[in-house]
Amino acid sequence: MTAAPPIKVLLADDERLVRSGFKVLLDLESDITVVGEATNGREAVELSRSTRPDVVLMDIRMPQLDGVRATAQIAGTAGLEQVKVLILTTYDTDENVFEALQAGASGFLLKDAGPAELLHAIRVIAAGDALLAPRVTRRLISQFTAQRRTAKAGEHRLAVLTDREREVLALVGQGMSNDEIGRALCLSPATARTHVSRILGKLGARDRAQLVAIAYQTGLS
Repeated sequence: MTAAPPIKVLLADDERLVRSGFKVLLDLESDITVVGEATNGREAVELSRSTRPDVVLMDIRMPQLDGVRATAQIAGTAGLEQVKVLILTTYDTDENVFEALQAGASGFLLKDAGPAELLHAIRVIAAGDALLAPRVTRRLISQFTAQRRTAKAGEHRLAVLTDREREVLALVGQGMSNDEIGRALCLSPATARTHVSRILGKLGARDRAQLVAIAYQTGLS
């Protein structure tokens, strides 16, 4: 059996020491390869175009172009649809994390995460799933509960969903995997996956991370 190609990772952080630490860690993994290093958001966008990474480790606070705007540019560039952005943040209260999810990030992780957690995050993101650090998710729920007061304003966006799809979206918003959603709703993982795919299409969402943002915005989660 032919081995799968390594996951191509682009590092985007304005701190050289941080980039070096990540590179040393990732270079030890046989299934991951670092294809470039960016010192600011603008470089991250340019290198994403030239190297076509599978995953961009994106610092949220960088000069010239911050991580949120860089993520939006990558997500909006034709030909980079398969590039996944994993946002790295120092603060679990960073409001920009939510903006990054809306901009197209596939997940976020705190910089104080351990090596095993970072490697797991890269592999999860590369596989096409969303990764939402539990601690940050709890903060997001707390920060954006005010949006629930205006949930009716976004209700029209959910009109295209069936009742079952709304249930599934609510569980996606809680960070559940397809297996967990299946168990919660007495569905097979394949059926749960089908529901998620249909929701993505109906809402025009890039991936599960954007579904989480939509669930928060509309008060489902």
